Parts: sequence; structure tokens; C-alpha cells
Amino acid sequence: MNTTDPTKRVVRARRIQFVYPAGTLARHYVDGDLVTSHAIAFLSSTFPEGEDFFVRSVRRFAGEITDPELESQVQGFIGQEVTHGREHRALNERLYEMGYPTRRGERTVRRILRRYERFLSPLTCLAITASLEHFTAVFAETLLGDERAQALLGSTEVRSMLLWHAIEESEHRSVAIDVYRAAGGTERRRIWAMRGISVSFATGIVVNSTLSLLGDRATYNPIRLVRSLAALRHSPFLSRAVQHRVAAYNKHGFHPDDTDNTALLNYWTAELFGEKGRLVDHLR
Repeated sequence: MNTTDPTKRVVRARRIQFVYPAGTLARHYVDGDLVTSHAIAFLSSTFPEGEDFFVRSVRRFAGEITDPELESQVQGFIGQEVTHGREHRALNERLYEMGYPTRRGERTVRRILRRYERFLSPLTCLAITASLEHFTAVFAETLLGDERAQALLGSTEVRSMLLWHAIEESEHRSVAIDVYRAAGGTERRRIWAMRGISVSFATGIVVNSTLSLLGDRATYNPIRLVRSLAALRHSPFLSRAVQHRVAAYNKHGFHPDDTDNTALLNYWTAELFGEKGRLVDHLR
């Protein structure tokens, strides 16, 4: 159950599993769109190593938390992120078999995050985690709140998995930043971490999606490629509203709960995991 007070929200991992039998996903599984299919495949490839990094970053400061509510949320956060990593590894293997270079994406992200941990302080790694959690929460709530975003994924198992992932990202969206502040993190470090991550995140998506596209024969159909690139202008994930929500993180005193997501979470929790929820049969 979610409460109207986000600080008392229960964050609990769901025991769930998704399967992707051969032949159940079209080659360009995001509404037949070339560029978006490759972009989401790359983003999926970032999650297993990214989630592990998030868990390590938060866990390093778990001993400094004195608030029992936050302590409970941290345990739920860890459980959710571990499950997200496992389920994205399964999806990434299926996408790899379909021709997407998801294994290369995982190796690339692993190398980058290990460098962060080697050369940056634990508190800065936690600030980076909070920044990336903001990105995922904004994109997650865009998926949950915009029918155009949901329509892109049709009725595939990928849609089901991403909706579940979106719910849990929205549930724990404030945990990393609350741990960061409990550990004494400053606004200056938080904002500078976000500025750096914003550049590397956007660059990473563009570069790696391009490399992925170069391995797809459909990319060399100029009409299809141009149409797909032109469609990005209307993507719900690149709208001005999304850009403004991402940028809000750079304001002093920002907190994820400045935007109330209680109604959205309550609706989708009932829709997917209620008595007749669509994903009840996926729970183990």
C-alpha cells in the first residue's frame, strides 16, 4: 500500500519474473520504430550494472541512517534494484539474440561505473546515484502518466516489464537523495553531479544508440531512418514537460516529492497488482 505521506511510503521488492519466448517480439519492438527501439535497448543494457552501482552507493551509507522510516525504505530500495537488474539481464539477453548489442552496452557501463568508484569519493558516487535516480523516476512517471508512451510498447512483455519497473522506480525515487542528505551531502555537490551526469547520460545514449543502429540493416534505408529521426520530435519522453522536470533537480532545495505521484502509483498498483491485476500471474 502507498500512503499519502511519501516519507512513510512502503518500499518493498516484488517477487516477479518476465519471460520473452523466441518470436514474441518484433525486431523493432517499440511500435516498429527504428531509432527508439535501439535507444531503449541501450537503456536496458545500462540497468544491470547501473542498479548494482546504485545499491553499492546507497549501502555504503546505510549505517549512518538514524530515521527508521528511511532505513526501511533503503532495504526496500536494495531489494527492488537487485530485482530490476536481474530482470533487465533477462531482457538484454533476449534483445542480444535479436541483434541488439546489449552485452557491449553492459560492458561499457560496467567500465564507466568502476572508474567512478575508483576515482570519486563515495559521497560523490551517491550524488551521481541520486541524479540518475531522478532521470529514471521522471521517465518512469512519463511512461505511467502518458498514454502515448504506453502505446509505443503495444501489448508486449517488454511493456509489462517496463510498467512494473516504472512503478518501483516511482516508489523509491526519493531514497537515494534522502540518504545523500542524511550522509551530509551538500546542495553544491548534488547539483554539480547532476550537471556532469546530464552531459554524460545524453552523450552515452546518442553515441551508443548510433553504434547499435549501425549494426542494423534497416538503418541503411534512408526513408525509414529519416522518418524515425523526425518522429523523435514528438516523443513523449523528450517533451518540454519532461525536460522541465529533469531540470528542476538543479534548483537548491529540490526534492523528488515536490511532485506528488501518489494518485499515479495508487492507480497503477491496483491496475497491475490488484485483485485482478494484469501482472498478478507474473508474481512468484
